[in-house]
Amino acid sequence: MTNLDIRDRAIGAVLGSAAGDALGAGYEFGPPVPEPMPIRMAGGGTFEWAPGEWTDDTSMAVPILRLVASGVDPASTEALDGLVAAWAAWSVNAPDVGIQTRSVLSGLEARTASHARTAARREHDSKGRSAGNGSLMRTAPLVLGYLTGAADEEVRLAAAARAISDLTHYEADAGDACVLWCVAIRHAVLHGELDLMRGLDLLDLERRRVWVDRIVTAEHSEPVDFTNSNGWVVSAFQAAYAAVRRSSSLEDALVRAVRSGNDTDTVAAIAGGLAGALYGASALPVEWRSLLHGWPELREDDLVALSEQALEHAMPAV
Repeated sequence: MTNLDIRDRAIGAVLGSAAGDALGAGYEFGPPVPEPMPIRMAGGGTFEWAPGEWTDDTSMAVPILRLVASGVDPASTEALDGLVAAWAAWSVNAPDVGIQTRSVLSGLEARTASHARTAARREHDSKGRSAGNGSLMRTAPLVLGYLTGAADEEVRLAAAARAISDLTHYEADAGDACVLWCVAIRHAVLHGELDLMRGLDLLDLERRRVWVDRIVTAEHSEPVDFTNSNGWVVSAFQAAYAAVRRSSSLEDALVRAVRSGNDTDTVAAIAGGLAGALYGASALPVEWRSLLHGWPELREDDLVALSEQALEHAMPAV
């Protein structure tokens, strides 16, 4: 395994997620799209996205990518405060913000991690649940800060993934999903293998049993089997995994995710993070790459540049 291979897959995690988001944007809230109907990077949808324009999924991932590119410890109070401030500022004028996330960010007494966690807990207590898919959709770029191969790296990645999830999503399912997905992305980047079970040891024992059943169910399912509930983080996780597991290429994984319908941009963004780590940025169709753009006035080459900055701080020892 060479550094060039690993670099391609690391950047692939970022571009794959953004491309999945943009590809799914035009199909969001729609019914499943059966074959042989084509899936195109055409934009449109509820918010009239331009072709290749990403949505809130990638807009919330960009501050995480910038954070990792800065070389700051993503789990530090300083870093978490910065994320909350960036998200809160973005959400004021953003056309598309998840209901749960908007409620948390708009209810902040101050733009700090501590206040965000309090608001997330308050949102959970008032609604009785808080396991939407909004923290999983943005998590992929975090992995780029944890690619040195250090012995404790998976543990630190898991802690950071959960800490960032907790800023807007109080319920354990959301944090668990981010841990499992990030560890799987890291393993795919470093080894070119798909292994979603790898992060189970980083969950509490009783949670492991629950997630084994969920992962096995996804392994024997199609993305469309989770359509009716894919706004829930568990179903989005399962749909995305089913898409990646059955795929033959990065493009195929994203198309499979979008065909599932309903929360298409988010399921495809989640799938794209893992599929991009598996197949690499070089596997993304050139036309899709050239169209990618979105908040805050970034394009594909900007995401690549930020990813490369992040990798300067955390290239693997190979």
